[in-house]
Amino acid sequence: MKPNKSIQTLQPIHDLLANRWSPRAFDATKKISREQIVSMIEAARWAPSCFGDEPWRYIVWDKHTDAAAWQKAFDCLGPSNQVWVKNSSVLFASIANTIFDHKPDAANRFAQHDTGAASMALVLQAEALGLVTHQMGGFDAAKLRVAFSIPEPFTPMAMIAVGYQADADILEGDYQTRELAPRARKPIESRFFENGWATPIKTNL
Repeated sequence: MKPNKSIQTLQPIHDLLANRWSPRAFDATKKISREQIVSMIEAARWAPSCFGDEPWRYIVWDKHTDAAAWQKAFDCLGPSNQVWVKNSSVLFASIANTIFDHKPDAANRFAQHDTGAASMALVLQAEALGLVTHQMGGFDAAKLRVAFSIPEPFTPMAMIAVGYQADADILEGDYQTRELAPRARKPIESRFFENGWATPIKTNL
């Protein structure tokens, strides 16, 4: 069965945003095309960044074109992620350049923010293509750095599994429970303020 992940919002939001979530059930039989991969990275490429510096770098591994390289990336994931990522088709690693390209002696404190923006563009484009994504912090960054010769001052930020969604039945135990659980967020007033810290924004005027 596929879970019902519909959400209630105070005002309508775009379907791409409303429908995007992070499943763990991937269909191991379906391939992602090269055109789809390029479409996702184009979306990331056109994300905003401080000074237009584009601090993001991405490594892409496609199981169906280079299974050995995909496996090497997969081996950098934590065991609890490997349980379900094994069925995904493509893995990305998002990596932030912590030094400005245009000013090599200056630290870029916005690099992680900007790389996150690029990743959000990537996963929304995946949603538009009928794909699903799951971003992960559960990986060995040091192992990834060594395995793929990632130099300083570049910092691995996240790994992203991409594929086609499968039924939750392929998952077991807690993984299936989480797959089927309703989506939830903290109340707006606990995270969004107006005119000052901790003053909840008014949602009705």
